[in-house]
Amino acid sequence: MTNPCSKFLLLGFSDVPEVQILYFILFLVIYLAALVENLLIITAIALDHHLHTPMYFFLMNLSFVDLGSISVNIPKSMANSLTHTRSISYAGCVTQVFFFVFLLGANFFLLTVMAYDRYVAICQPLHYDRVMNRRACVQMAASAWICGSLNSALHTGNTFMITFCGGNMVDQFFCEIPKLLKLTCSESHLSEVQVLIFSVCLGLSCFVLITFSYVQIFKTVLRIPSEQGRHKAFSTCLPHLIVVSLLVFICIFAYLKPISSSTSGLDLMVAILYSMLPPVMNPVIYSMRNKDIKAALRRLTGWTLFTKN
Repeated sequence: MTNPCSKFLLLGFSDVPEVQILYFILFLVIYLAALVENLLIITAIALDHHLHTPMYFFLMNLSFVDLGSISVNIPKSMANSLTHTRSISYAGCVTQVFFFVFLLGANFFLLTVMAYDRYVAICQPLHYDRVMNRRACVQMAASAWICGSLNSALHTGNTFMITFCGGNMVDQFFCEIPKLLKLTCSESHLSEVQVLIFSVCLGLSCFVLITFSYVQIFKTVLRIPSEQGRHKAFSTCLPHLIVVSLLVFICIFAYLKPISSSTSGLDLMVAILYSMLPPVMNPVIYSMRNKDIKAALRRLTGWTLFTKN
């Protein structure tokens, strides 16, 4: 079906020009911080041969996901704040939906693969080189990207095959599927609701696999006799566990909160959190407790920020 909307209007942060400029500056600082952090991680891993291992290969993929995810929605929002407009074209909205869902899905799949990598490294160390060989790592990373793109294509196709007849005002600062569904006709959005349920089940499956991996990891770590060995095992797992928890809890709060208690202001703040916080915090979390990453960044930049305490 054809849709009458040639463009959508996004939710603005303020109608006051000075406040819009303030939001632009704030978003620009956060965006540049995320770009610099993730590019440093990618460059350090690519150039340092000490980091050419499966764990850091997946971490580099995660940094690419973070770079993409913060670049899908934030630049458009900054441009709107700077030009004092709220419009986005129909094609631009489709693009935002596709890449946001694609990268969010790839993020979950990569985190699941990374949990499996830590499980094999700690619970089956004698088989690690055989199981996590280069070909297997490339296949697992490629599978995460492909599954994310297929899941996104399914969502995007279902969402924009629906007829929009409830206006063109999206109650969010970017094109978000739940907000777009509010603009559809009465019963025409049921197919997308079914796809959303399918994706939730897929996400829960990833979460169950991650949880199972870490239950086995903690059982194994607690049996390690030396305190130094336990500390080393925990230091490699804790950053990943923090990143997983951060993403899961933000997404749960964003999508499973009661609709009746949801307000535009609350939805706006939650969307800012889950679209901006992980890309900014992930590199910090991984570099803070990882001696190899800090050493590589120290060699790469020469900054005293990453020197030992």
